[in-house]
Amino acid sequence: MKKIIAKLASLSLVSGLFAASAFATSAVYAQDEAERPFEGEHVTVGVVGDAGEQVWEAVAEVALEQEGIEIEVVLLTDYNQPNEALNNGSLDINSFQHVAFLNDWNSANDADLTYIGYTSVNPLGLYSEKYTDLSELPEEGAIIAIPNDPTNGGRALLALEIAGFIELDDAAGVLPTPDDITDNPQGIVIEELEASQISLALPDVDAAFINTGFANDAGLTLEDAIFFDAEDVETLNEVYKNIIAVRAEDKENPLYLKLVEIYQTPETAALIVETSNGGSIPAWDGAADYADEESDAETTEEESTETDSETDTE
Repeated sequence: MKKIIAKLASLSLVSGLFAASAFATSAVYAQDEAERPFEGEHVTVGVVGDAGEQVWEAVAEVALEQEGIEIEVVLLTDYNQPNEALNNGSLDINSFQHVAFLNDWNSANDADLTYIGYTSVNPLGLYSEKYTDLSELPEEGAIIAIPNDPTNGGRALLALEIAGFIELDDAAGVLPTPDDITDNPQGIVIEELEASQISLALPDVDAAFINTGFANDAGLTLEDAIFFDAEDVETLNEVYKNIIAVRAEDKENPLYLKLVEIYQTPETAALIVETSNGGSIPAWDGAADYADEESDAETTEEESTETDSETDTE
């Protein structure tokens, strides 16, 4: 009898240990699930240009490590594909365009895509293989290439107006076309080309407006530009801020909002500047503070180095 009781007690103890272990394991899983509610989720993000791909690949690594979210970055070759793919469900998110481009695409395609966060501001640069300054452009008949999509082409024309070469009809707003030019004293010839192909046409024109991503892909930086439209990005119209876009029904999707949170960090801000060779500037609220803090840190480090140097020479 004592042996039986001892065996029962032993079995009871083992059973209790298994139960306690199972409870503990269950508690850990419950905690993990609470802390990583998006574990195993898969999101496809469409981008255009190598810089955008590099930034989102880095964000994907963080999303997987911290939240268990798998991001598939899809590199597309032109500005027409990402919104079409997002609208038809082939993509979950895209990240390549500014607000003005999205608004124009929605209007032209009877769509209702929207955005859930800002990424960067990309000054639009005028590049040339023949001239190093605006003043060197031909006094008559300079050929200038601009993107053939309404928003970037319109922005290029507005930039030409800022530079003093043309005047535009104010009624055209942020979407002027060459037909809205009201004064062109130097007879500027406008060549409208596919944005992704403009860098290839540089040898054949006097100058060309090239979007930052395509300029970077061609080995150009903003320092190479003979003019750009955003000396002070704070004064640039907000419609030129780049965005993270989704379908209207996903505007409050917590998974996608989590990705915005993961994206908008000091690390991403630094990578945006690095991959664009300084041509893109982080544009979400507070992003400018990162640059100020980094600049202050660099200044402090330089001052410290100078002090140390002076001390060494005394």
